[in-house]
Amino acid sequence: MHADFRMALRRLLVFSLSLSCVSAFYFPGYSIRSYEDDEAIPVFVNKVYSDNTQLQYAYYDLPFVCPPTGKKHAGLASGRSVSLNLGEVLRGDRIMTSDYDLVMGQDQECRYLCSQETDRAGIKRAQELVEDGYVAEWIVDNLPGATSFVTIDRTQKYYAAGFKLGYKDLSPLTGKPRYFINNHLTLVIRWRKAPGRSGENGGKVVIGFEVYTKSVGLGDRNETGCPRDVHNVNQGMELYITPNNTKLATQFPNSSYLPEQDEDDDGTKLTIPFSYSVYFREDTRVEWANRWDMYFKNQEESSKIHWLAIVNSLVILGLLSTVMVMVWNRTVHGDLKASKDGFAEEGKVRARRKKPKTGSRSPRILVEKSSGSLLEQSIDNEDDVSSDEESIEDITGWKLVHADVFRTPECSGLLAPLIGSGTQLVFMATGLLLLSSIGVLNPSFRGGFVSVGMGLFVFAGLLSGYFSGRLYSTFGGRNWRKNTLMVSVSSAEATGAANAIQTALLFPGLLFSTIFILNLFVWAQASSTALPFGTLIGLVALWLLIQVPLVYAGSWVGYYRSKPWEHPTKTNSIARQIPKQAWYTESTYVILLAGLVPFAVIFIELLFVFRSLWQDKSGYYYVFGFLSVVSLVLIITVIEVTIVATYVQLCAENYHWWWQSFFIGGGSAFWVFLYCAWYYFTKLNIQGFISGMLFFSYSLLACTVYGLLTGTVGFLTAYAFVRRIYGSIKAD
Repeated sequence: MHADFRMALRRLLVFSLSLSCVSAFYFPGYSIRSYEDDEAIPVFVNKVYSDNTQLQYAYYDLPFVCPPTGKKHAGLASGRSVSLNLGEVLRGDRIMTSDYDLVMGQDQECRYLCSQETDRAGIKRAQELVEDGYVAEWIVDNLPGATSFVTIDRTQKYYAAGFKLGYKDLSPLTGKPRYFINNHLTLVIRWRKAPGRSGENGGKVVIGFEVYTKSVGLGDRNETGCPRDVHNVNQGMELYITPNNTKLATQFPNSSYLPEQDEDDDGTKLTIPFSYSVYFREDTRVEWANRWDMYFKNQEESSKIHWLAIVNSLVILGLLSTVMVMVWNRTVHGDLKASKDGFAEEGKVRARRKKPKTGSRSPRILVEKSSGSLLEQSIDNEDDVSSDEESIEDITGWKLVHADVFRTPECSGLLAPLIGSGTQLVFMATGLLLLSSIGVLNPSFRGGFVSVGMGLFVFAGLLSGYFSGRLYSTFGGRNWRKNTLMVSVSSAEATGAANAIQTALLFPGLLFSTIFILNLFVWAQASSTALPFGTLIGLVALWLLIQVPLVYAGSWVGYYRSKPWEHPTKTNSIARQIPKQAWYTESTYVILLAGLVPFAVIFIELLFVFRSLWQDKSGYYYVFGFLSVVSLVLIITVIEVTIVATYVQLCAENYHWWWQSFFIGGGSAFWVFLYCAWYYFTKLNIQGFISGMLFFSYSLLACTVYGLLTGTVGFLTAYAFVRRIYGSIKAD
């Protein structure tokens, strides 16, 4: 390991550690929206979601809530859909205007909204959502309505996005579960004086949106529909309709017991009144630029664990780097030096044995011209033979396969598109981590992470085509258009039976086909998680109009305008026979064992990512500084593991390193998937077949993305390493 490389590595790690310190830095928006006194503030309703299931539903699709009336509020008609970006659609958002009235500075003790009549099917639906712990997401001034909490020591306050639809308890008489709906909401808008000239003119900005829920029964309401006493409620609004057992009693007249769960709809309905209160409270402790910090307060308690994850990663990286230095200095560097000395000595022997250019080369004439005796000549010949044997014995291990190490691998037409797609993912992941760490991508940019990621992936098709085309040319490929088609289809979301076989083994084809099949199940559940048909058409258009031309152009540049990568040694026409390998050097064992090391680097940080994605959807994962550091250490670990594993493989005279390096780089994806399965069975309480299928399907897709990305890094690293060591020797 050279000193300059170690210095560069040290500087990179120092920069990454400093980046982790700004993990909570973000740009909360590009413009501040201020409100004057008595100015209407629009309230948007979005969706309901739960930590116990992966199915989300649009709020206005629920049969037991007040439907929009179409009246204008804050200049917007209720029930009108808000334009969404691609990321918002993919995450299941369905934002619409509502009938709730908010006027800056005007408190409302109570305001009646509507009374919704719900049949037995609607009540059963409401009970199921309450049982699964669904919460609703509303939005005011781009802030999600939040439930307020305090820390255990009661020193800090933090938010969890969303509020409960209802709650469940047990009847004190029968012991059976009862379900109540939260039909009275208290909306607390926290504000402060707007910064700059707008504040001098009386402008105010919203810095907090809190929602407090109550269940108020019909007996605790007055003639206006509002609760008699909002602060003292005696009876909640139970989701219950007396069962109609008339049909069962007719069928079983002599039965002494009739079940209460009669799903026969007889037209009976339950009237659910809805009301709300509004309070405006000034809060000067929070600046507008820091108003999202309340949603991250709960993550600050786990910062020590994030630092532990970084220390764990650095320790593993340090141990691996030590092994790397030993391998380089004591083996590779020593072999290269011995090889150069051996070839220099061999050159001297050849110069001493060099014959004249003229005259006969027959042994008889050589003997006649010799001035010494036959014995002396025999001794000289023995010395020459001994010298040749020594030089041959010196060429052992990885140097023996110099004439086969760059032999074109099997299925090279598949490897090139995979590496091309992997470079796309590397570019996309790097861009997302960088933009998130400096704060460009943040929760206030709703759906921005997915939208920007999709844009980076599509436009990186140029990079994908270039690497794939040039690698395909290096492999000696001839049909570059076919290779381009494979990269294009493998790097875009396409449909159609014609492309199904060709894209089956490549990531994005698997991605789109899997999502399309999952959508069929989610559509059947009427969930907003399902992608609309128009969105699917838009994704296909994005591929046809942008992705394919970029990949085609990049592949043309890589194949025609760029020279193939040159190899330092020539390849023999006849392949060398590979000796029998030890069991621990077989591909399966090497890939699994080598994959454990990168997995050990990231498994602690993965716990927080999983918790944010699957277990705590009311919070926001926003410690991308820590994630960037761990990701950087991960990439360096993959590089070092691949180099060591490739060197060991070559020393065993096994020159099939092309695919091996790719799978070694992505080997940790297998352990990540097992980690997902462990997390599902031990940490989550996901209910239902559809939700479980979505979890494992999305986990498999995520692990495929991760494996393709790290596998590409491993392949490119091994390729550079092999060219470097074989470029340092002279092989005839």
